[in-house]
Amino acid sequence: MWHVKGVSDAIWSVLIDPNRRAMLDLLRERPRTVGELVDELDLTQPTTSKHLRVLRDSGFVRVHKDAQRRVYAIDPAPLAALDAWLAPYRLLWNDRLDALGHHLDTTKEP
Repeated sequence: MWHVKGVSDAIWSVLIDPNRRAMLDLLRERPRTVGELVDELDLTQPTTSKHLRVLRDSGFVRVHKDAQRRVYAIDPAPLAALDAWLAPYRLLWNDRLDALGHHLDTTKEP
């Protein structure tokens, strides 16, 4: 695993798993119970709970009890650090795409 200034190595190890990324995608829409995630992701309950534990322990999700159910919600803080690291790369691509667009707009067709 490589180290990126301002981004914890834990972020990379959490996001490398496609099931956890799928859970984050669903939780981005709205909070969900374990049962809802099981149904939507077609995973077993123990597998879903294992991934949720990793997400919770790394700070990606929060959990609260609602009667007998646990409801999971996304916590955007870890993703904000990743977004801050990615921002200069987005600008790089935006600048390059703008330059390409300008070139295409000013180039005469044969």
